[in-house]
Amino acid sequence: MRVTIALLLFLFAACGDSVPPPWEPPPDEPFVYALPEGIPPPREVEGEPLTRPRVELGRHLFYDVRLSLNREQSCASCHRQERAFTDGRKTSVGSTGEEHHRNAMSVVNVAYFPTLTWANPLLRSLAQQALVPLTGEDPIELGIGGHEDEVIDRLRDDPRYQALFPLAFPEDDDPYSLHNVVVALSAFQRSIVSFRSRYDRFMYGRDRSALTAEELEGMNLFLSERFECFHCHGGFLFSDSISHDGVLFEELPFHNTGLYNVDGEGGYPAHDPGLFELTFEPSDMGRFRAPSLRNVAVTAPYFHDGSAATLEEVLDHYARGGRLIEDGPFAGDGAENPWKSDLVREFPMLEREKRAILAFLNALTDEPLLKDPAFANPWPKGHESGP
Repeated sequence: MRVTIALLLFLFAACGDSVPPPWEPPPDEPFVYALPEGIPPPREVEGEPLTRPRVELGRHLFYDVRLSLNREQSCASCHRQERAFTDGRKTSVGSTGEEHHRNAMSVVNVAYFPTLTWANPLLRSLAQQALVPLTGEDPIELGIGGHEDEVIDRLRDDPRYQALFPLAFPEDDDPYSLHNVVVALSAFQRSIVSFRSRYDRFMYGRDRSALTAEELEGMNLFLSERFECFHCHGGFLFSDSISHDGVLFEELPFHNTGLYNVDGEGGYPAHDPGLFELTFEPSDMGRFRAPSLRNVAVTAPYFHDGSAATLEEVLDHYARGGRLIEDGPFAGDGAENPWKSDLVREFPMLEREKRAILAFLNALTDEPLLKDPAFANPWPKGHESGP
């Protein structure tokens, strides 16, 4: 049954003050990416067409604490817009207070990634990935596993969702389902693209004044064979893990960067050995996906476990060719890790060069993204939903 916008607006008027104005459902039309010339659009997901109602529904769900069983957290609690959709913690904390063992990855430009999360080559669907924080039990994040019907009923009773679910899924007689929730969350996340940094103005907008001399020096160092940053953080996404229609063969790279060597034989902390956890291949010990460096200046702390507080620490780690931990349970010299990537090796770095690279990395921040209303919390202040 297809619900028209005119009918929905009539229903909203009849709801009185239950839906705080001003708000109305989005037009029922396809979603169009706003991308600079030279940036390809993400691949479409089979069976999950992007429409404006579907993206808008996903935005409401992303910020809705009713998606956690105890109504304490939303997706946005661990993916905050002002931090480029990360959370600023070393590792994330779920709705019940249980701590995750990994740092929250940014969802910006996630539509371009062939694999999701830090170290799972099998998880390749955003809709499938959304089920992990929603229903997973180790650790508990939003914690609705076994209570899905209860949560769906919460959504069914909300006047905004009474408009958005039928618009987003017009072919469904009953559009309220967990499947449609995760598809809508996927749609919103796929809509979050970031190509408005000063680097983008320089590279794609042909504005040669967009970068300073120091930032240009940093870019040249970043792309040099001495620093070798670009091997794992190359292309328009600043990552070697990328997918779009122009990519004929998708690579699924994961890297050991010499963060740990707890046993002198290449071991990583037992609670998170990286890709090895799935494959049990010794060479996969400590291998993780290289994240995009877009907006990296606002996504501290860094690495899969948030163990580097600043970008300066990250650069020092790579210049040394691995991290030395002198004491404690994780003591060891990561530079001597036998499974470490060949691309991670010691190189000289002057303080001036470090400052230049840091300046360049700061120029990758998309300032408009951090406040863009298209990606912001749609719920009115004081409403029970929102992070």
